[in-house]
Amino acid sequence: MIELQHIEKRFGDAVILKDISLNLPEGSVTALVGPSGGGKSTLLRCINLLEIPTAGTIRLGDQQLTFTPGGKPSWASIQKIRRQTGMVFQNFQLFPHQNALDNVMEGLVTVLKWPRDKARARAMELLTKVGMAHKADAWPATLSGGQQQRVAIARALAPSPRVLLCDEPTSALDPELSAEVVEVLGRLASEGTTMVIATHDLRLASRIANEVVFLEDGNVVESGPARQVFTEPKQDRTRRFISTINAANTV
Repeated sequence: MIELQHIEKRFGDAVILKDISLNLPEGSVTALVGPSGGGKSTLLRCINLLEIPTAGTIRLGDQQLTFTPGGKPSWASIQKIRRQTGMVFQNFQLFPHQNALDNVMEGLVTVLKWPRDKARARAMELLTKVGMAHKADAWPATLSGGQQQRVAIARALAPSPRVLLCDEPTSALDPELSAEVVEVLGRLASEGTTMVIATHDLRLASRIANEVVFLEDGNVVESGPARQVFTEPKQDRTRRFISTINAANTV
């Protein structure tokens, strides 16, 4: 369970997130949707503390951390939250000097101090899961965007995080390559992987999300089961947003 209580994030005088309170169930997929600048990526990055909230409380599993304006959480307390998450970035962020296998192994060997043989076995298991075992020795520069993102997903899953966080995982890809990544994420969702995905891709959200949170101007406009939000939204603003996206790209 991920629980967010009264999360606020400020950058100087700009308030990016305004009193966000959400419960994100374990074993579910939650999609954060909304217009650009609405706070989706910032909220996602607050969950694993790449961005430190200005105020509010985060509970992840049995760890809880409360933030106050001007306060600074300890590095140890940040790590207790962060180590329960895996992060998939928009632009892959693979290490260019390492092949696919070594990219997936890196965190296990360097951070968790696994023996290389054990890390290699785990990395190959995950590359197989995302359909990339045949590219284990390939350098990132030789891989397509969709292939790089699948390696990045394997890397994020390597330490068995409690939750997988995906920041616009398909936005840098063309439709064909995007479909590869959607297929992998859909398979993970069917296996019960807990995910929170910030996305503009309503095809991705409608296919795999159990819950949807619509954000605009740092506020939660509407949240609920994906089918309800996409087919019978309660708020006019949600309805306009979905209809605009659907007109350009049918869900």
